[in-house]
Amino acid sequence: MIVWLNGTFGAGKTTTARELAALLGARTFDTEFVGYLLRTAFPEPAGDFQHLPLWRPLVVENTARVHEHAGTLVVPQTILVEAYAREIFDGLADRGIAVEHFVLHASPGELRRRIEGSEDTAARRWRLDHVERYGEALPWLRRSATLVDTAAKLPAEVAGEIAARIRGRAPGPGSPAPTPAPG
Repeated sequence: MIVWLNGTFGAGKTTTARELAALLGARTFDTEFVGYLLRTAFPEPAGDFQHLPLWRPLVVENTARVHEHAGTLVVPQTILVEAYAREIFDGLADRGIAVEHFVLHASPGELRRRIEGSEDTAARRWRLDHVERYGEALPWLRRSATLVDTAAKLPAEVAGEIAARIRGRAPGPGSPAPTPAPG
């Protein structure tokens, strides 16, 4: 199984992913590095390597291969374009890998407060610029994922909530694996 943690930049995905992986006995896999790899060969269109058509199939291939060797993965990756998420999740499903899609959600005001208070000043502008895009993506994210409200919660609490939801959906012996949310 892949547990995909989505949400806008600065929502706490990486910290929550580490906590969740520990609770599930899983590994984290950051697909952002696939984009970093592509930066060496291709310029970033519009400042985001996710727009490179090669990024998405490479995410599927690399995630599936790591999953094959490591088992359950927690992937902290923002994807705000529905077609990109669908391409990745469908590609993983075609390989028989279930994807549990969660969105770490907070209000725009809370997101801005967190981002502005972050020590990572280099990424601050990028993250702030994506708060509005996140709001625009919320309709499809609500259809495709389980939203987890992170307001007034520590990453460990959010991870515990997600782990409980996953364990509550875990199939018994002989049951089919969970399927990705429609979208």
